[in-house]
Amino acid sequence: MKTLLLSTALVALSLSPALAGKAFISNERGNTITVVDTDTWEVLTEFDGGNRPRGIIVSPDGKKLYVCASDDNLVRVFDTETYEELPSLPSGPDPELFTIEESGTRLYIANEDDNLVTVTNTDTREVLAEVPVGVEPEGMGISPDGKFVVNTSETTNMAHFISTEDYKIKYNVLVDQRPRYAQYTADGTRLYVSSEIGGTVTVMDIAEDGAPTVVGKLTFEVPNVQPEWLQPVGVKVTEDGSRVFVALGPANRVAVVDGESLEVLDYILVGQRVWQLDFTPDQKYLVSTNGNSNDITVIDVAAEKAIRSVEVGQAPWGVAIID
Repeated sequence: MKTLLLSTALVALSLSPALAGKAFISNERGNTITVVDTDTWEVLTEFDGGNRPRGIIVSPDGKKLYVCASDDNLVRVFDTETYEELPSLPSGPDPELFTIEESGTRLYIANEDDNLVTVTNTDTREVLAEVPVGVEPEGMGISPDGKFVVNTSETTNMAHFISTEDYKIKYNVLVDQRPRYAQYTADGTRLYVSSEIGGTVTVMDIAEDGAPTVVGKLTFEVPNVQPEWLQPVGVKVTEDGSRVFVALGPANRVAVVDGESLEVLDYILVGQRVWQLDFTPDQKYLVSTNGNSNDITVIDVAAEKAIRSVEVGQAPWGVAIID
């Protein structure tokens, strides 16, 4: 009898559906987080995300969701399975974007109103450091080896390279007007910094010691779209570095760029005012948040085509995806 019961249980387990991946969408004006099933692309639920949720990431172990609640001046924390709110983290004033080290212990948070990058310990919930940077810091990127964090300051028009060892700025690189996002390649040898008003993406090669050298700039041109609408914001790069995807804001396009030649290959039509991007973990799909059409667009990465839209909350801003 025990053998029969065990066999039945094993069969039932083998027939049960695999756990689906999830996309978490921060809705800036709706003050909510929308959860989307990345197998069916159906909305699972929506929950309170604090006041003006913008930047959003998942802990490396996939168990916690971190949300920059900009008007609450803190980082809200949620369980990714139950959506229960956990103790929040101090962030400094007006947190907008952040990044997390591979261990999951330190968050690096851009404080737009205070010209600081705040470093917060996620275990002790203590502020470890406050690093003065340029005016209106926004974008945050971390090198794959964890030795440098890059902050982009919108008004100073610079990318600041901060050592994670001593929290000192080691390099400053002038970029074009209103830099928004910083994205390393997976091997750490290249960095892309988008400039919203400048309409460009600055491309830097990164030396072994972390030193940056500007090697080019991406520019964009879409038929029947006014140049001032071409506003690069979110950037994502495939694992092998062969493709770079750039969200172009009110142009309602995601640019597809060859990572070797830096040639713009195509423009994918998405929703209105495309802002941020994230891959599914297998990089089969890329998801864009479209703030003015209140939806996300799902892009087939291999085909480089949009395959569907999903209605979410009011003014979707950021996206973070887990298995």
